[in-house]
Amino acid sequence: MFLPTCLLTPFIFFGSHVKAEESPIISLSYGTFQGFSTGNLTKFLGVPFGHAARFETPEPPIVLHGIQNATEFGPACPQQTLTPLPGLVRSPYPVISEDCLTLDVFKPLTSSSKSNLPVFVYIPSGGFESGNSRDIDVSSLVQRSMEVTEPIIVVTLNYRVTAFGFLAGKEVGSAGISNLGTRDQIYGLQWVQQYISAFGGDPDRVVVGGQSAGAISTSLLLLSNKQNSNALFRGAFMESGSVLKSPFLAEGQSDYDNLVAGTNCTGSPDTLDCLRRAPFETLMAAINKTPDFFSYRSLSLVWHPRIDGDVVVEDPLVSISRGLYAKIPIMTGICDDEGTIFAFSENNITTDAEFLDYVHSNYLPASSQAEITRVGILYPDDPTQGSPFDTGTANQLTPEFKRIAAFEGDFGIIGPRRFFLEHASATQDAWSWGTSLFSVRANHLNNTSFGTYHSFDIPIWFQLDNTSETVGVDALSKRIPTTVNFVNTLDPNRPAAFSTIEPTIFWPKWNMPSAAGNSSLLTFSDPAVNITAEDFRVDAIGFLNDLMLAEAMGEDMP
Repeated sequence: MFLPTCLLTPFIFFGSHVKAEESPIISLSYGTFQGFSTGNLTKFLGVPFGHAARFETPEPPIVLHGIQNATEFGPACPQQTLTPLPGLVRSPYPVISEDCLTLDVFKPLTSSSKSNLPVFVYIPSGGFESGNSRDIDVSSLVQRSMEVTEPIIVVTLNYRVTAFGFLAGKEVGSAGISNLGTRDQIYGLQWVQQYISAFGGDPDRVVVGGQSAGAISTSLLLLSNKQNSNALFRGAFMESGSVLKSPFLAEGQSDYDNLVAGTNCTGSPDTLDCLRRAPFETLMAAINKTPDFFSYRSLSLVWHPRIDGDVVVEDPLVSISRGLYAKIPIMTGICDDEGTIFAFSENNITTDAEFLDYVHSNYLPASSQAEITRVGILYPDDPTQGSPFDTGTANQLTPEFKRIAAFEGDFGIIGPRRFFLEHASATQDAWSWGTSLFSVRANHLNNTSFGTYHSFDIPIWFQLDNTSETVGVDALSKRIPTTVNFVNTLDPNRPAAFSTIEPTIFWPKWNMPSAAGNSSLLTFSDPAVNITAEDFRVDAIGFLNDLMLAEAMGEDMP
C-alpha cells in the first residue's frame, strides 16, 4: 500500500542537469515562472501552489516578484526515517523543507492556453510518512499520450506527510488543523482548477490518481465531505490502495502526547503552540521514534487520515456503504503479493499463537476471540496458501512469513479495494486489474521472496527506465487499454478522436461476467494479458470486509 517508489527505482531528476532547449514562461496571478523544454515536452517544476506554516492549514502562495526558476523540483516535505528493508535502499532527497507545497507540470511542447487538454493529477505515495513528487517520472506518460495523438498534461503535487500532515488529538481538532496532508491535496486540486488553463489544460477534464497512499488519498477525495473535494475532478485512478476503516481524531491523542513529551513541551500552557515553535531537529527526532510502515507495527499506521467530521466526515467504509461518494468512472488495481514487503519486520513471529496474537493486538483489537480464530482458519498456517501466492513451500523466510504477507495484503490493500468495487461498480463505470507477472520481473530483480510485490505494476503505467524494456513492459503497455485513454475519454477502451492507439484486448468493466466468473479483471500474467474473474480468497476477504464495516458502524458481526 505504501511503498515509496524511490525504494524500488532510482530517482530521475529533470532539473539543473538538463540543458533546456527553450525557456518557456507562464505568468500566474502571484508570479511568473520559467520552465524548460526538452524534446517535445515542456516542464515547470517546483511551482508553489500554496503556503503553510507548521501545523496550519494551507493558504494562497506568497506573491513572487521577478521571473522564478521552475527548472528544478521543489523541496521534499519532512520525511520520517523508515526501518531498513532488505534489498531496498532509499535515495535521499537533495532538499527537505517545511515550505514544500509545490507541484510540477508536464505538458506537450506545442500546447498553449487554448489547447484545453485533459489533465491527470498524480498524488505521490509513501505511506503518509514519506514521498515526493519527483519519485515517479511521469514524462513517459505525457510522451505516450503524444505518440498516440491523445495528448494530456500531468501534474504531480506534494503534500505534508508524517506528523506535519497528519497530527491528531483533541488539540488538533480544537484548532481545526486535522488531516493537513489531505487539505494540501485539495488545495493543489483547487490550484489546478484556477491555473491549469494557462498551461493548456482543461479544468473541466481532470482525472486524479495515485499509487499506494496516493491511491488511498484519491479514494478519500472521492467521498462526500464538507470540502467538496469530489467536485474537483471527473475520474479517478487508484493503484494498490483504497479507503480503509479509519479511527477518530481523538484516538491519536497518545501519539500527540508523545510528541509533546519528546519536544519538552509537556509543561507548556499551549502544547500545540509549543510544537509549532519547537526546533525542527527536535521535532523530527521525536517523530522518528514513532513506528513506520516497515517496522513491526507495519500497516497499522501512526500518521494517516482520520475521521474529523470535515475532510473525513465519517468512517470511509460507512460512506461507501451509504453511497456517499462521487459517481464518476474509476480505474483501480492490485498486485498479487501486496503484503510481502510489509511482512519482513515480523520475522520474530514463528508460531500459530503468535500470528493470531499479532493480528489481534495490531490490526483487530476490537475483535472477539472467536473472530480472531476465524481469521486463523481463513488464513491457515500453510505456506502453500500464503504470499507470494502460487509458489508452494518456497519463499517461506520464516515459519509465518507467507501467512502474515497474505493477511496484510488482503487486510490493507486487496480487501478494501474489493469492498469499494462491490459498491461503486453498481453506481458507475469501474475497471480493475490484477498483476501476476511473477517470474520475469521478480527473477530480474533476483528477489523472488517479494513475489508480485506492492508497486510491482508501476512500470506498466509509467515506464520508469530501461528496466521496463528488459522485462517486456514497454511492449506490454502498448497492447493494453491505457491510462491515456481513460484521462481523455473516461474509458480505458475508448481512444480519443484521431488516436493511433491499437489495443489488442477489450477490458470489460469489473462487474461484467467473464468466462471464468461473475467479475472481470484485466490480468497481467507471464507473459500474457488475460481477462480473469476476481474469485480468489472470497470467504477470507469477505469476512475481513464485513468485520471492518460492522466495527465502523458500531455493530456486532452477524
